[in-house]
Amino acid sequence: MSESPYLQTRRRLVAAAPREIFELLRDPAMHPVIDGSGTVRASNAVGSKLTLGSEFGMQMRLGVPYRISNTVVEFEQDRQIAWRHFSGHRWRYELEAVGSGTLVSETWDASRVRHHWLLRLMGFTRSTGPNMERTLERLAAQFPEASE
Repeated sequence: MSESPYLQTRRRLVAAAPREIFELLRDPAMHPVIDGSGTVRASNAVGSKLTLGSEFGMQMRLGVPYRISNTVVEFEQDRQIAWRHFSGHRWRYELEAVGSGTLVSETWDASRVRHHWLLRLMGFTRSTGPNMERTLERLAAQFPEASE
């Protein structure tokens, strides 16, 4: 499902309406809960909901603890949200209603980043796809299917 090592997309059907999933995605406090990489530790934007232009920080750990700032650069209510890190790469979620659920597409877009060699050296081009698959699994687990 990848166009290049620097533009990767993964998809998963989630048993929830787009509006429910969107509300979870626009809450930075939920990002550590659904993160499949194990690097997102906590949000510095407790109690806030993201909108276009929102700036929010995350406490991270990749070997050592650090903080990263993000800006919401794409926002279409109940359909799409994306934020950009300082280095220029974007994390994007697109939601499409399908039957009684939602097809969720997560994209890591590092195509505009200047230092591709650094992403390769740090292993991001290999680890990002599997990490996104785990993120989508964790996202889906927030909306267990209703028991009959």
